[in-house]
Amino acid sequence: MHTTFVAAIVLLATSLPTAQATAKKRTSFLVYIGTYTGPVSKGIYVFRFDSATGRTSTPQLAAETKNPSFLAVDPTGRFLYAVNEVSDYEGNQTGGVSAFAIERPSGKLKFLNQVPSQGAGPCHVSLDRTGKYVLVANYDGGSIAVFPVSQDGKLGAPTASVKHSGHGPDPERQEAPHAHQIQVSTDNRFAIVADLGLDELLSYRFDPEKGTLAPNDPPYAKVDPGSGPRHFAFTPDGKFLYVLEEMRSAITGFSYDAKSGAMSPIQTVSSIPADFRGRKEAAEIAVHPSGKFLYASNRGHDSVAVFSIAADGKLTNLEYTPTGGKTPRGFGIDPTGSYLILGNQDSNEIVIFHIDPNTGRLTPNKRTLQVASPVSVEFVAVQ
Repeated sequence: MHTTFVAAIVLLATSLPTAQATAKKRTSFLVYIGTYTGPVSKGIYVFRFDSATGRTSTPQLAAETKNPSFLAVDPTGRFLYAVNEVSDYEGNQTGGVSAFAIERPSGKLKFLNQVPSQGAGPCHVSLDRTGKYVLVANYDGGSIAVFPVSQDGKLGAPTASVKHSGHGPDPERQEAPHAHQIQVSTDNRFAIVADLGLDELLSYRFDPEKGTLAPNDPPYAKVDPGSGPRHFAFTPDGKFLYVLEEMRSAITGFSYDAKSGAMSPIQTVSSIPADFRGRKEAAEIAVHPSGKFLYASNRGHDSVAVFSIAADGKLTNLEYTPTGGKTPRGFGIDPTGSYLILGNQDSNEIVIFHIDPNTGRLTPNKRTLQVASPVSVEFVAVQ
């Protein structure tokens, strides 16, 4: 099955523009919102967005599923994957991972299958660069797992599963490992994991043919004790990586050696103003498609921090933009680089910001969209 799938991917890559390149030429997108379900939210929501005008449709329920807090779309734009952030899946102490087919033109999601995530509280999902494998981080379980993707988009039995060990200095937040994100490198050779409980960015050698993971040498890069690394983002050229530290609301930049997978720290900056004395709990981080700007959301301060990225990878703060709501969580930058769309979890709204292409600064769109408990944002080009 994998041989056939690889051949299909190679044929697609040689005969058509890549999905990402095609998306950059388009201005019409489906925007998917992952949520925490409850009295109001029922699952994953979708709306249409035009990056040429900033116009949107009204969000609609795309698929009913429990706590789809984080989403990922495969490189072809045909399938969507969601973690089900729960701690009990069919009587076992694990969460779930759900696979969906994206139906055109409605954007509705057709359920394909669901598998156990190999650990409790899955909080992040991504795909390797070929779309052959789905990678999952389990926060409560302190573990990571890799699942093969069949040609019809369904998930198979895990090809790799690793449980971390150890703890950090904070007895309440870091009493155990808490894997918070897993993402492959830009060349698909390594998988990097941010573990909040260990204050580490772990590096694994990733086999894109077998879907296996092996500890790298060096096996990790450290951040300052008690920092709590949450999410990270590569620059488009893969030379730099920035990790958002949830517990102290800071960003540490690393130079990245693509040959060895090693990470070397170059700078740490705050993601909130120095005089802020409220709740510190950073949430999401992303690099602009141009590679010139970086954005980070801050719960408590309820803002998006905007930074410029210099040629040497160092950051300079440009502004802190209020999100206009409570508890900003995940956000996404549309593939054209024109807009940033963010979910305010506790005020149940989606807010839209225009990005100045020259300065990177944000200007809020006057319209907000109502979605209960939004957590993550994913774009899919309309075909």
